[in-house]
Amino acid sequence: MDEWIKVAVDAMGGDNAPGEIIKGAALAVQESKKIKVFLVGKEDAVRAELTKYTLPKEQVEIVNASEVIETAEPPVAAIRSKKDSSIVKGMKLVKEGECDAFVSAGSTGAVLVGGQVLVGRIKGVERPPLAPVIPTAKGAALLIDCGANVDARASHLVQFAKMGSIYMEHVLGVKNPRVGIVNIGAEEEKGNALVKETFPLLKECKDINFIGSVEARDIPSGEADVVVCEAFVGNVILKMYEGVGGTLLHKVKEGMMTSLRSKIGALLVKPALKETLKAFDLEQYGGAPLLGLNGLVVKTHGSSSAVEVKNSILQCIAFQEQKINEKIKDQITRKEDAKEEA
Repeated sequence: MDEWIKVAVDAMGGDNAPGEIIKGAALAVQESKKIKVFLVGKEDAVRAELTKYTLPKEQVEIVNASEVIETAEPPVAAIRSKKDSSIVKGMKLVKEGECDAFVSAGSTGAVLVGGQVLVGRIKGVERPPLAPVIPTAKGAALLIDCGANVDARASHLVQFAKMGSIYMEHVLGVKNPRVGIVNIGAEEEKGNALVKETFPLLKECKDINFIGSVEARDIPSGEADVVVCEAFVGNVILKMYEGVGGTLLHKVKEGMMTSLRSKIGALLVKPALKETLKAFDLEQYGGAPLLGLNGLVVKTHGSSSAVEVKNSILQCIAFQEQKINEKIKDQITRKEDAKEEA
């Protein structure tokens, strides 16, 4: 099937590899006939895990990789020295056009370095950002950047806003997405030097629907569809989201088990509560795409379960079908060419 969306999956990356990774790949293949998965990793280990599933042979292929980049390894040195690692070989499949996307729960540093060095940036893109989808009261928002660029400049944040808007509109179907910059107050004059420099640039940008500053407390309520910040702030927001969500879930469960009355009440509200909590489960949204590259690279949590891996693979379908990279190239390259002509 020539129309397959081909996804290379790092079978050896993450705390739960290869078991949960291959289970997630199997779930993705079972759910969608559009996907062909290339499992990149130690062949014997991958084959052993695959025996647990009955999958269409034409939708699964093993790519042997004898090395693994560990989380603690220096990313640049690891990418250079471990040419036969699952991350390097998976990235090369994307670079050479054999795959449309690469998904990994492995070393974040190695994925970020490999994405820029091996897959390469789109012409005109200054810094590729990591952009996870996070749950809100109004659906979901894109947090951009959450871990790739801790020392970003104002021009980087403007590009993040443009790329994030394209992703939200065409992958998640949010028309004219509202863009907000993370700040410590609503007033334009507030913020650190980076926010103060970026704010007027976003305000003048005709390619986005900029609504101004967004305080951290407004993010869960869904005040913005694209939440723009540099990676240090974004990573703190993401980790706080995960921590508070996990703690609240634990406390709710604990409270429901305190007495016979609460246990009876828990049985009555369980179906509705389960559905509500599901909407705030980060696993349901897949991984974080590294936007602005010449191919799709998706980074999932190191502790990803099979569900998150599955959703990370499936999110590649909309990205590819909606030609997100082509749209980013068109907007960013067009602006750069206009500058050069001027």
